[in-house]
Amino acid sequence: MDKTLIIIPIIIYLIAMLFIAYRVNNIKNNSKSFTNEYYLGSRSMGGFVLAMTIVATYVGASSFIGGPGIAYNLGLGWVLLACIQVPTAFFTLGILGKKLSIISRKLNAITIFDVLKARYNNSFLNVLASIMLIIFFISAIVAQFIGGARLFEAVTGLSYLMGLIIFSSVVIIYTTFGGFRAVTLTDAIQAVIMFTATIVLFVVILKHGNGMENIMMKIKDINPNLLRPDSGGNIAKPFIMSFWILVGIGILGLPATTIRCMAFKDTKAMHNAMIIGTSLVGVLVLGMHLVGVMGRAVIPDLQEVDKIIPILALKNLYPILAGVFIGGPLAAVMSTVDSLLIISSSTLIKDLYVTYLDKNASEGKIKKISMWTSFLIGLLVFILSIKPISLIAWVNLFALGGQEIVFFCPLILGLYWKGANATGAIASIFTGIITYLTLEILKTKILGLHNIVPGLTVAIIVFIIASYFGKKSDEKTIKIFFEY
Repeated sequence: MDKTLIIIPIIIYLIAMLFIAYRVNNIKNNSKSFTNEYYLGSRSMGGFVLAMTIVATYVGASSFIGGPGIAYNLGLGWVLLACIQVPTAFFTLGILGKKLSIISRKLNAITIFDVLKARYNNSFLNVLASIMLIIFFISAIVAQFIGGARLFEAVTGLSYLMGLIIFSSVVIIYTTFGGFRAVTLTDAIQAVIMFTATIVLFVVILKHGNGMENIMMKIKDINPNLLRPDSGGNIAKPFIMSFWILVGIGILGLPATTIRCMAFKDTKAMHNAMIIGTSLVGVLVLGMHLVGVMGRAVIPDLQEVDKIIPILALKNLYPILAGVFIGGPLAAVMSTVDSLLIISSSTLIKDLYVTYLDKNASEGKIKKISMWTSFLIGLLVFILSIKPISLIAWVNLFALGGQEIVFFCPLILGLYWKGANATGAIASIFTGIITYLTLEILKTKILGLHNIVPGLTVAIIVFIIASYFGKKSDEKTIKIFFEY
């Protein structure tokens, strides 16, 4: 297959991302408030863009590269498990959307930490949560960078390092210069590309395998366990329950998706996003993971399972179309990275630097250091990604779990329980993270459960108990958060 024809659509796609950043940079420069524009896009997202950016942020390398690889090995059981993610947009916007939007506008909040600061009025909590967020975000971005570089390697024949340089350069540049508005606009384009790529590859592999019935018969001949809901015991029932917590309930604690609840235009936009986002996640998650399983019938002896999707595209699509398709997983990776980068930057600058080190910093100074911070975080992750690790899906799940334990209790209980206070929030973060990391380091599983379950359980219990011993929230805080 002519590599040049494959690379051309990818190059066009990357140039388009940079052009968007250039155009949005002009909007940013003309904005009255740099922080509001750079980190929230002036709260102007409509329903379609909101849905697209939530989907694109959530669906990353693990869904387009790592996830189908696991489905290739484990079969339909993993597809069923992955579908737990389908209600992501509906769940996030339905529970957090309206309330968080109202409160953030009341407070003129730019970041999640602005909301937490107003709710708990505790500097130590903000600093602790900020540090935890940056640590787990960097882990997540590393997984995405590796996924993007491996994709380039598989598709273009370039070395892993060269792929990493090209991919990381583009995503760092457009995030640094474009800010939140560039991130959301590129996310919308990336979500459309992901959707198109999923449909095209599914149809092509279905045709190549002579229909679904024939594909399933071939898979049955290879290993009947691949067609069973638990993959013949390879997916333990406790792990299935764990997954409901990790990618179902726990997603409410993910800052990258939560921040979107503060940036939409109006209620109509939110409702439209719930419908569009849920439908799109359903197509992407089900389609991509099914393709991973179907690939077992087409290529039964693949060793590097993380590369199943690009390999299927290269072997079964015309060169130009393959290049367009490769934009799907590439878009998935980039759309997650850009969101994590912009939130990491906002955490360091808005929540730490401006709040505690330079309260009187000018807009010009904030602008300069915000952009430099986005760039330097991207550079740090690039350096950490030079030597790749395997099984990026599991790395991503680790980072997800850490974020959820840190933010789930302070955010959800803070919004919906009047008794929540800083003592409970701090205690829950410490005990939850210590439990989670200890189990991960020791490679211990309690009753076969993913470590998110004991970690989050400990965090919730400790939060509630410790809150009864802490200082109660004042009337002003209660009024802001519970009377509207």
